[in-house]
Amino acid sequence: MTTLILLPGLACDAALWRHQLPALAAHDRTVVVADVHNRADSLPAMAAQLLAEHPGELLLAGCSMGGMVAMEAARQAPARVRGLALLGTTARPDTPELIALRTQAIGEFEQGRVEPLLRANAMFAFHRDHQARLVEDYLEMLGRAGAAGLIRQNRAVMARADLRPALPTLACPTLVVGGLDDALTPPDCAREIAAAIPSAQLHLLPECGHMLTWEQPDAVTALLQDWLA
Repeated sequence: MTTLILLPGLACDAALWRHQLPALAAHDRTVVVADVHNRADSLPAMAAQLLAEHPGELLLAGCSMGGMVAMEAARQAPARVRGLALLGTTARPDTPELIALRTQAIGEFEQGRVEPLLRANAMFAFHRDHQARLVEDYLEMLGRAGAAGLIRQNRAVMARADLRPALPTLACPTLVVGGLDDALTPPDCAREIAAAIPSAQLHLLPECGHMLTWEQPDAVTALLQDWLA
């Protein structure tokens, strides 16, 4: 039986999929929320660990960094990955500017200044209409990752390779979803992925920032159900 694996984003956990899990679990298949991003130090190692722990054919749905891991797993084992759902993610490597920002953030985390920095940047993850009701949940989730997790995962994202050359080789049914108001991973990133993967379907959600599964939960669930069908 094909296993559906949900891959959270950086410093996120199963709560990221809280709205989608009941509907996705209703399908006649095994559903797993992966945590390899908590246990490996690079995107290739995360993908390799995922593939080793879950034999057989896989359907991979990933948000943000989880989407990067999903694309890397498909690159490593194209015959085993039977479908991809890529939400709020990019195939591009980090720019020098982003690397500088992450390096500065890592320094703050190492000094124990975790909560103030997360709170100062949390608003950028959401469309303005969703900030007030979701930001505290978001900060609580990131807090569960702890300083060590934030440091390790930011380093992994900073060091990632350019995944764009591998995209045209991916032949599995692919859903690409982005937020039209995503300030962290702009819609052009989703458009680029969808244009490169043969027959990929692209959906850009209005009034939606980076946290698609929370900001537009019903729309994301419906898109995932259609993809699974």
